[in-house]
Amino acid sequence: MKKFVNDPRQFVPEMLKGIALANPETLKYVPEYNLIMRTDVPRDDKVSVIQGSGSGHEPAHVMIVGKGMLDAACPGDVFAAPPMDYVYETSKLLASPAGVLHIINNYTGDRMAFEMGQEMAEVDGITIGTLIVDDDVAVKDSTYTVGRRGVAGNFFVIKAVGAASEQGAPLDELLRIGNKVNSVTRTMGMALTSCTPPAKGSPLFELGDDEMEMGVGIHGEPGRRREKLASANAIVDELLEAVVSDLPFASGDSVALMINGLGGTPISELYLLYGYAHEQLASRGIRVARSYVGEYCTSLDMAGCSITLSRLDDEVTGLLAAPAEIAIRTF
Repeated sequence: MKKFVNDPRQFVPEMLKGIALANPETLKYVPEYNLIMRTDVPRDDKVSVIQGSGSGHEPAHVMIVGKGMLDAACPGDVFAAPPMDYVYETSKLLASPAGVLHIINNYTGDRMAFEMGQEMAEVDGITIGTLIVDDDVAVKDSTYTVGRRGVAGNFFVIKAVGAASEQGAPLDELLRIGNKVNSVTRTMGMALTSCTPPAKGSPLFELGDDEMEMGVGIHGEPGRRREKLASANAIVDELLEAVVSDLPFASGDSVALMINGLGGTPISELYLLYGYAHEQLASRGIRVARSYVGEYCTSLDMAGCSITLSRLDDEVTGLLAAPAEIAIRTF
């Protein structure tokens, strides 16, 4: 393994410290709870929006804390759910008279931590709403989940409710919007290589030079099947068919299309995949109204991609187009 690592046990805290130091005016780091939070929250006039999940999926979720997105993120170690006390203390620090919204990717550990943290926070009088994200069509269940996994589609849920929260929407309205977006969002991913967690020092699984894993999870969970490496267009065809047929998406739909890299795929390859996916959707009569190409929810250094579609209407399109200010800056 060749990585920029000191003590593997300090990998996540050192990363979080770097994020905060790079954004001193907008972000605050609370090391006791692996917490990255906005410096201007909580506010009396808005619901506080919180995510957690494991580390290793950056920029999700600690790098999308900011105006119009998350108000705070309290991750666990690499590929590990945050401890319950992280969720509880984060909810207390972010408590607003308008309430707190927990967004949870559908993994067993995440759900347990957030459910226990919510129970304790509610005893303190904090009002909390919960959104479960489960956009992955690859498998019904996995080692980490009960039901479908929450993967890159969580970006659309976060963006929509983050924008609505910034506009002053109440908690029940955020729950309506988040559940609506989740219900029309579908994702499937695949891997060309495994990934290497810093604490393990070796790949989570082995793939032959001529193999790929279709439907892989972002923690390296097994997918639908392992098969011989195919062309880029053939890979897109399979991923798109799985996603489009699941909702199903239909001719006349307007969608957001995301080609998400899993950490080790060059951006040039992601745009190659995007071009063909866009053409194939057009041939089905599905119009791509918003495009997202890059790394949104990764798996450390895994080479691979996922394709996400989210059906749009005027309300969701407006929320996705609303301005946002996060740690990942553009010139």
